[in-house]
Amino acid sequence: MSSAATRFATAADNASSEAQSLVMDMRKALNSMKSLAVDFERAGKPDKVKQLEEEVLELMASYEDCAHLAEAVKDVPGAYQLSDQTTDFKKLIEAEVNKVKGTSRVSGDSQRLLRQFREAVWDVHHAGQPMPGDEQEDVVMTSTQNIILNVKCPITLKPVIELTNPVRCQDCRHIYDKDAIIDYIRRNKAPKCPVAGCPKVLPHVARINCDSYLLMEIEELRSSGPGATNASDVEDILDDEEDLVDDDEDGDN
Repeated sequence: MSSAATRFATAADNASSEAQSLVMDMRKALNSMKSLAVDFERAGKPDKVKQLEEEVLELMASYEDCAHLAEAVKDVPGAYQLSDQTTDFKKLIEAEVNKVKGTSRVSGDSQRLLRQFREAVWDVHHAGQPMPGDEQEDVVMTSTQNIILNVKCPITLKPVIELTNPVRCQDCRHIYDKDAIIDYIRRNKAPKCPVAGCPKVLPHVARINCDSYLLMEIEELRSSGPGATNASDVEDILDDEEDLVDDDEDGDN
């Protein structure tokens, strides 16, 4: 790879990391907004809950855009083709974003977060009762279902929030310590997932990786414990998002 190509790939990785960091901040903000909505519901302020839900919907639109961008930017160097003509990078990035939208988990993830918000508010006065519409629908994902399937590495027994190099199997979605699972796969013929009861046979190590959502989901799990994001942090996070948008607009001019 030439030095120019290396710099291009590095720049793309850095841009993706920055976008991913903002995505994580927005998820923290969504959790804090959910806590605020619960407080408003308990205080008998439905108008405040409604206003907050409208703001959640706006933030989730930005969340999806930013998450798609974080995924797409990493693919731009591979899609770029050297030419005598000036490259329209904005158009190139938009094309990669459109590709990502067709395969990304982001939309389903944001719907899960929205349901968590609404379910938390509903449970204030209707705990244990199904939300309106649930009687007729098969609800796939609720706030009681954790997207992290195992909270400890089945080999080292270390909590996933403490793993330095967490990885996840693309097939069974279980999480492991990277060094431990690679050693486990290499030492066993047709190794089964070490999580008790999982019937999956682990494929080649190439399908055991740190996907773009894993660190974000682990951070969310970590932030749900002691030291979680305070509701007062929401305004700062939203301000950061607006600053990023302003910077992007200035860059287009």
